[in-house]
Amino acid sequence: MRRSPNRNAKMRAVALLAVVAAAVWSTGAGAMVESKKGDLVRVTPDQIHQIVIKKVEPLAFKVRKIAIGQVGYNEDATTVVSSPFSGRVVRLIARLGERVEPGAPLVEIDSVDVLPPQNDLVAAVGTLNKARSQLDLARLGETRTRGLYEQKAAALKEWQQAQALLVAAENDVRAAETALDATRQRLRIIGRSDAEIDELAARGVTSRIVVIRAPIAGTVTARKVAVGQHVRGELSEPLYSIADLSSMWLKALVPEADLGAVRVGDRLDVKVSALKGRSYRAPIAVIGSLSDAVTHRVVVRAELPNPDGALKAEMFATVTIETVDGRSAPAVPIQAVIREGARDVVWVEIEPLVFQRREVTLGMEQDGWFEVREGIAVGDDIVAVGAIFIENEWQQ
Repeated sequence: MRRSPNRNAKMRAVALLAVVAAAVWSTGAGAMVESKKGDLVRVTPDQIHQIVIKKVEPLAFKVRKIAIGQVGYNEDATTVVSSPFSGRVVRLIARLGERVEPGAPLVEIDSVDVLPPQNDLVAAVGTLNKARSQLDLARLGETRTRGLYEQKAAALKEWQQAQALLVAAENDVRAAETALDATRQRLRIIGRSDAEIDELAARGVTSRIVVIRAPIAGTVTARKVAVGQHVRGELSEPLYSIADLSSMWLKALVPEADLGAVRVGDRLDVKVSALKGRSYRAPIAVIGSLSDAVTHRVVVRAELPNPDGALKAEMFATVTIETVDGRSAPAVPIQAVIREGARDVVWVEIEPLVFQRREVTLGMEQDGWFEVREGIAVGDDIVAVGAIFIENEWQQ
């Protein structure tokens, strides 16, 4: 059977088009990949610069433990104020929530206990004044006797006696000054200011009113006294509590089972329920030495900065404890992992320009890195950037 010339020409044209199409397809597909076989892909030398290869290194992964916590006052910057004297409260000065400075008056108490040190001061002032008068007389006497002795009008013994009287008077003044200083200090202890002490020394008028003052700067966080209430000196309950609120304590309750992974210095990430959108970070300062017999939890404490006073005592918090559990594992960048549903894949360079597709088992994620538990080892060369391009070409 003979074929017509026109039919043969058409077949030759179709064949030529097929060859051209194959060449075009080959050129397009080979732009990234020179060849592939099974789980291997070979890239062209011209395209290798689009890929970043990194060696797998070990990374210490942190374990995150979750605990509940509560905000409280910084007990290292908190004090309670009591009255050293018995008496009746006659005036409340500092208010709850008020900011006070050291020495600020808090409360006034009518107490007979403050009269003896005041009387001692008045007596000490009188003793000092008398001693100074005696010193003035002794100086005059010594000067007069010395002049007489020099003029041969007095015996040496008389001059020596005058000198002895002068020395004794000087000693009496020093003793009186020491006693007065001690009395002034006792008045400071009971709440008298230097101005009040000076006025008492000058006028000699005593008062049964004692002022209890703030020992530290801070905020009045509690007041447990009322006008007319009788306080019993050292046996009385605290009148005020003052706390420096520039920092607060966070107490987290950590289960006993988690304590093995927790260390002093581990970082706490704290989120307070009442303060939406705000978080705090602080290192663990103290791990408690006692476990609760009922809850089997141990208190872990940290100090949180509170410059704006947003943190309040008794606020509830959720605490994340980041701790290194002592093990290292191979780690790869997140962008190096191809995720296929429940499967994870990385590309490993097994020789120059040749990459192998490997399925891996991932563990924890930390700061842009995945822990790899199976599939690769430390020292392997992986595609850190460009894995998605190799994967796409492999799938074609």
